Amino acid sequence: MVIMIACNQCGKCCKKYSNGGLSATKNEIEYWEAHRPDIYKYVRNGNIWLDPDTGQQIELCPWLKKLSNKNAYICGIYNDRPEDCRAYPSTLDEMILDECEMIETHDLLNQQQAKKTLETLMAVDRYPNL
Repeated sequence: MVIMIACNQCGKCCKKYSNGGLSATKNEIEYWEAHRPDIYKYVRNGNIWLDPDTGQQIELCPWLKKLSNKNAYICGIYNDRPEDCRAYPSTLDEMILDECEMIETHDLLNQQQAKKTLETLMAVDRYPNL
């Protein structure tokens, strides 16, 4: 079985979708308001990652943190990140478009298997209650 490589934390997806490309559910926003005011302060009118002082869209997710001595990133709110983040990558085509570094040549040559592998890798994040 061919296996897609694990995420190397390159941050490409977080950088690409930070600037208004993400949304949060009403339940997530209500949770943040009640339990995570540090996250909620970046929410305005149902939109996320807005500057708390100006209300303007932030260019880069405020929770994306570069690891020192590495070209890698971590999510500062990983366990409370929006569903949009938990569900990424959603398709192999999306990964190709975004130049995701999880994809290897064998994945491109056998896309049906790569799609199955992606679904298996993402099952925990997509279906946490199973």
